[in-house]
Amino acid sequence: MEKLWDFNEIKKIMAESGFTFSKALGQNFLVNPSVCPKMAELCGADENTGVIEVGPGIGVLTNELCKVAKKVVAVELDSRLPEILKKTLADHDNVTIVSGDVMELDLHKLIAEEFPGMEVVVCANLPYYITSPVIMKLLEEKLPIKALTVMVQKEAADRLCAQMGTRACGAVTAAVRYFSEPRLLFKVSAGSFMPAPKVDSAVIRMDVYKKPKLDVNDEKLYFRVVRGAFSQRRKTVLNSVSSALGIDKATLTQAFSEAGVNPALRPEAMSLENFAALSNAIGGRI
Repeated sequence: MEKLWDFNEIKKIMAESGFTFSKALGQNFLVNPSVCPKMAELCGADENTGVIEVGPGIGVLTNELCKVAKKVVAVELDSRLPEILKKTLADHDNVTIVSGDVMELDLHKLIAEEFPGMEVVVCANLPYYITSPVIMKLLEEKLPIKALTVMVQKEAADRLCAQMGTRACGAVTAAVRYFSEPRLLFKVSAGSFMPAPKVDSAVIRMDVYKKPKLDVNDEKLYFRVVRGAFSQRRKTVLNSVSSALGIDKATLTQAFSEAGVNPALRPEAMSLENFAALSNAIGGRI
């Protein structure tokens, strides 16, 4: 079904199915005809690629992904939507709708069963309230995926794509850049949605490394150090990490010295290599 982005078409589908938007699920449907084709074009999918979509809604993006990919698996949490999707995506025979919470699904199993022999990418319009948890699950589970292309709140996009060493960076920046190379693709105005949110959005793409480029001995400790550093970003890294991880400053100062990192730095001034060296040095002392 074409024109799923059309305001009147959406109202018709909602009226026929008795569907109403769920604020709890952060549902906003796209009504800008140019956004989804552009996302599908830039997500890295082709006739040999499988796509996982998270939160297809009524299938606006799904419809475009089906045109460019070999197969699309759309994961939808709202139990009201699969029946609607069967109608709106009836023109496509290369799509599977999975009812469930992406945060609870075994995605390794899903990929193995649904995409044998295919490269896999993720493409999704993510609800604002669950942006970071979904992205981190997809990255931390080290799934065999080539790239993640997601639409998120503009402010979140700026953090996710920020360069380390800038004021815009944060713990999520260091986490995302550990696993991937993120970049901003294009911005999307609030008026592109129904109902319109209060903020603009942006589409970003994260090209996933086959292997992290940093030399980290203990990934869990690395992320603890990163989160600890940014938990009190007005303090020095020495003070914030000491407080967050419960390590005395004398021991921590020795770790900074071994790592060659200035303990007086603020977290936003740290590079990924600084965090890796520091976490490795701390790991040898706790």
